[in-house]
Amino acid sequence: MFLPRRKSTVLALACCIAFSLWFFNYVQPTIGPLLPSTQQQSNLPGFASYPAPSAPPAPVQPPTKDHDEIVLNPTVSKPDTKAEQGSERYPVKSFIPLPTGTPLEFPRIQYSFGTESQEAKAEREERLAAVKESFIHSWAGYKKHAWKEDELAPVQGAHSTTFGGWGATLVDSLDSLWMMGLKEDFEEAVKAVEEIDLSTTKLEVLNVFETTIRYLGGFLGAYDISGGKYPVLLDKAKEVGNLLYGSFDTPNRLPVTRWGWEAAKKGAKQEAYESTLIAEIGSLTLEFTRLAQLTNDAKYFDAVQRITDVLDDQQNKTALPGLWPVIIDAKRGKCTDVGFTLGGMADSTYEYLPKQYMLLGGLTPQYKKMYEATLSPIMKHIFFSAMNPENEKILISSGVRVNGNAGVVVTDYEGQHLACFTGGMVGIGAKIFNRPDDLKAARQLVDGCIWAYNHTETGIMPEKFHMVPCKDDGCQWDEGRWLKFVGTSTDKIESIFEGMADEEKGKWVAENQNIPRGFSSIPDRRYLLRPEAIESVFVLYRITGEKRYQDAAWRMFTAIEKHTRTEIANAAINDVTSTNPEKDDRMESFWLAETLKYFYAIFADPEVLSLDDYVL
Repeated sequence: MFLPRRKSTVLALACCIAFSLWFFNYVQPTIGPLLPSTQQQSNLPGFASYPAPSAPPAPVQPPTKDHDEIVLNPTVSKPDTKAEQGSERYPVKSFIPLPTGTPLEFPRIQYSFGTESQEAKAEREERLAAVKESFIHSWAGYKKHAWKEDELAPVQGAHSTTFGGWGATLVDSLDSLWMMGLKEDFEEAVKAVEEIDLSTTKLEVLNVFETTIRYLGGFLGAYDISGGKYPVLLDKAKEVGNLLYGSFDTPNRLPVTRWGWEAAKKGAKQEAYESTLIAEIGSLTLEFTRLAQLTNDAKYFDAVQRITDVLDDQQNKTALPGLWPVIIDAKRGKCTDVGFTLGGMADSTYEYLPKQYMLLGGLTPQYKKMYEATLSPIMKHIFFSAMNPENEKILISSGVRVNGNAGVVVTDYEGQHLACFTGGMVGIGAKIFNRPDDLKAARQLVDGCIWAYNHTETGIMPEKFHMVPCKDDGCQWDEGRWLKFVGTSTDKIESIFEGMADEEKGKWVAENQNIPRGFSSIPDRRYLLRPEAIESVFVLYRITGEKRYQDAAWRMFTAIEKHTRTEIANAAINDVTSTNPEKDDRMESFWLAETLKYFYAIFADPEVLSLDDYVL
């Protein structure tokens, strides 16, 4: 089953064998009138120049990559005969079927944990109890101040409609409630779910990706993790699936990702956008596939498999072969743009490849092929070794842009909290695809995110930051080189800089703009309660059995609790480099659905959410 993410985590319980294994966010390019003007643009060179999607203007929430869960049991139901049939403009004549056959037996992913000492058990259970208390605190705040609403405002105690108005936090958190043994709260939430009217919404335009990961993934994950004992959850999943299926009714069957659902229901013609975020179109596979498995209705799998086939066709035709650009032309099924990243706007497209392979029991080798084809350009161009004062061997996942006909690759050297999923992804891929050398990169990626947590005033990683790349001949700390990068990274024009050398300027900037040693700039100092870092720390702990990951998780958790807790719940903060950061009045659903879930799981018994039983 899927455990919620992206904000979307889909948990998948193995059928005959155990399957294993994860924004969208505020990180965006300028995408015309669809995104609020208050959202920050990416710092990746040239992203601000991307054309706007050809969609009706509407106030739509930006994507927030974080996912849900799905369990792989063989339970299926009859196809939904109530789904509107014959009303489509571009009906599918022949559905792509789910693969059949005996699922492959994957290599063991999870470390074989031995018997722990009484002292170690006591420490682990004390930490586990603290995480559970934090969840109960935030859940109680949501119940009191925002019950059945999308999001709680954890400072003022208000609520907001951000994702359809169907109770995003309620649905997205269901599997966490079950996993933590809060059965009474779970059943109360299930009863509330029965009252959700998915036939209408206050929003004129639906974000298909966000609706998929929070609602479809939320219902499916809860249905699976509770063993199928609550049929209403699958019923609601089908309602969401049938609603969103309408967004695929286009000439090429690729979805309208920012979907004017009312106009579509009235029969308006629609086409996929010429400018579509790759993450929003490439991160629908897990949820729709699991829905197809549970309902035995191939139309859901057909819908997302057609997207995969287009990405497969385009993978080696892009400006950086093997990778897909942040923006694709979904109307024509082409990838012609030149900006690439595994951070916001692209992340889960890559993350879902090994997960989908596992969810399908290894019976569709296409996903393995596509994943492995990404790794060489990712290792060469996206991941970089970052210089740091401790001379730790760490990797950061950055962004690049391919300039000119010569194909010159320009690296951004920007790290993102959203990109911290990469450590877990590479670790899982190393195990299931028998690529043991990749585990070294997975460790260094996770260590890079841990380093970013450890080196701010709050002990929390910023949303976006830059670091200095190592030289080709080594990576010893060089104070002067770091100061030069700091001095050239600021966009401030100060009279005091006149006549200063870059190194001298860098010293002034580091002291007056609070740039910790190792960071060269921090363009976005917020922490939005995101799960990506703890998700990968959890995965590497379960793969290696190394207690240092539990200790790192505890430092992360205590820092987050200290600086984000309110009287009502927990809130995002605006500056992780401040000794007393201000709180932003927002708590996205992934705080309860994913972040606290992974903090809980890393201190739980290793059989809870075993990577050999679930696709997370």
